Amino acid sequence: MNHQGLLRFLLLWAVNTLSLWVADGLFDRIQIESAEALFLSGLLLGILNVVVRPLLILLTLPLTVFTLGFFLLVVNALVLQMVAILVPGFHVEGFWDGLVVALFVSVFGFIVNSLIGVNKVTIIRPPRRDR
Repeated sequence: MNHQGLLRFLLLWAVNTLSLWVADGLFDRIQIESAEALFLSGLLLGILNVVVRPLLILLTLPLTVFTLGFFLLVVNALVLQMVAILVPGFHVEGFWDGLVVALFVSVFGFIVNSLIGVNKVTIIRPPRRDR
């Protein structure tokens, strides 16, 4: 992994972690018991969003098209529930609470990513010296 990819990965992890931390402060039905659980949840949410979420979207494509994309909210809630199952110390009370929290995390993360320009991260390299 090059420096640009590593920096982008770390920024996305930070945004996920920040989103979950803010959601924990705003919503009573989500609980993060420790900093370790928070950082692990942010990491796992990013990994599942890259690996599992596209598979779920593909498998549920007809339903997503039929609901005009609203089923993607359910997919996001399922991914968040997976994180809650896999990370000790991270709890989401129920599916509907997970749906609301997943919607918040998605919107908040989108806004933060847009503000800091995660997709536009570039590393300035020193000029190359030809010998």
